[in-house]
Amino acid sequence: MPRQSPNLPRPLSLSAVAVLDAIARRIRHGFDIMDTTGLPSGTVYPILGRLERDGYVRSQWEAQTTAWREKRPPRRYYEVTASGAKALAHSIHHYRTLGGRAALAAPRTPLAE
Repeated sequence: MPRQSPNLPRPLSLSAVAVLDAIARRIRHGFDIMDTTGLPSGTVYPILGRLERDGYVRSQWEAQTTAWREKRPPRRYYEVTASGAKALAHSIHHYRTLGGRAALAAPRTPLAE
């Protein structure tokens, strides 16, 4: 099995790809990310924390006055960083090509009945 190049990061998990892709498509806060991805809060919020820790996203709290005016808690808005965009592209490529091995797979033929 070929080894991964030391210069390339490990691909993100499929759940992390879904969250990062949602943010890249300008879905910027937790509840909307949950709605878009179909993932529960217990999955989305830990992923957001890891993505921010790893420098793939940055976040900013909205102004308290905006939340008060709309009678809701303040929202934390996320945006993808340059390294996050690279990690997303790398991970999508990895999964689309099954880690670069898709070209090696022979097409399956149906069994005769």
